[in-house]
Amino acid sequence: MKTVSSRLIRKEFAEHLSKVYRGKPVFWSRSYCIISCGGAPLSVVVQYIQQQAEIE
Repeated sequence: MKTVSSRLIRKEFAEHLSKVYRGKPVFWSRSYCIISCGGAPLSVVVQYIQQQAEIE
């Protein structure tokens, strides 16, 4: 999720972000994460997170 959103944000706001990040490859902070799940039940969110851990 972070990879896709980072790519889309960098593409749409490239000119502005280049001034802020000065070419740094890191966009998201490792210190916290905020995620919207669109009202999905917690069990679905937990299952998704567990599946992501298996992929890495």
